[in-house]
Amino acid sequence: MNLHSIARNKRDNPHKILDEIVCRWSPRSMNGQGLTEEDLLSLFEAARWAPSAFNNQPWRFYYALRNSDRFNDLLGLLVEKNKQWCISAACLMIVVSKKTYDHNGSPMRSHVYDTGAAWMALAMEGLRRGYVVHGMAGFDDEAASEYLALGDEYQVNFMAAVGNPAPEVEAEAVSQRKEIDEIAIAL
Repeated sequence: MNLHSIARNKRDNPHKILDEIVCRWSPRSMNGQGLTEEDLLSLFEAARWAPSAFNNQPWRFYYALRNSDRFNDLLGLLVEKNKQWCISAACLMIVVSKKTYDHNGSPMRSHVYDTGAAWMALAMEGLRRGYVVHGMAGFDDEAASEYLALGDEYQVNFMAAVGNPAPEVEAEAVSQRKEIDEIAIAL
């Protein structure tokens, strides 16, 4: 099953941008099979190369693999609706960003922006490898911060699920996007 093709059949590309960008989407149907260590490390390698202010690389991906106590702990942080489909994920992640610069300790205004760039690189590599990669905000961020014993220097941004697609993924809705004139405003 090709996640790229599923999205390609439901989205257009009128400005002929990189097809992989148009075909990145966030399905939920996963079959419960694990990931290879090589593929998991490749996702983090993709994130590692994202741009960041002063090359600070503020992102942190705390992850747990399926069938581990830590996986169940992370599953417990999710809202009930997300638990229902994330139970079939191969990996759950809490994505965190460091709020200060390493070189001088001053506040880093772009930490969430930079972490988003790393997330996009990870998500794109996951799609290229045929994995479902789904970020989500439906979780208890305060409990996640406590679970990771993060201090004030870090911010929990979102959680993510990664896994192998289940056959049901073909029936999932592929979301569309706002029109360009809604997001790009000429001054």
